[in-house]
Amino acid sequence: MSDISFTTPDFGSNPVQYLKEVRVELKKVQWPTREQIVRATILVFSVSLVVGSFLGGMDYIFTQVFGLLLQR
Repeated sequence: MSDISFTTPDFGSNPVQYLKEVRVELKKVQWPTREQIVRATILVFSVSLVVGSFLGGMDYIFTQVFGLLLQR
C-alpha cells in the first residue's frame, strides 16, 4: 500500500477560515492561457474525430465481412 494520507477538511469548525485557505490555494494554481486551452481543445477534437472514424471504419468492414460469411 502507499503511504499517502489524506486529511478531510474541517468545514464545520470555521467556514470563513476554510474559504480563506481555499482562496490562498487557488492563487497558487497556474491556470492555462487562452492559447493553451484552444490548442488542447483542438487536439482533443481532432483525436476524437480520428479515433471515431477509425472505429466506424472497422465496424463497417467487420459488418461487411460477417455479412459475406453468413450468406454462404
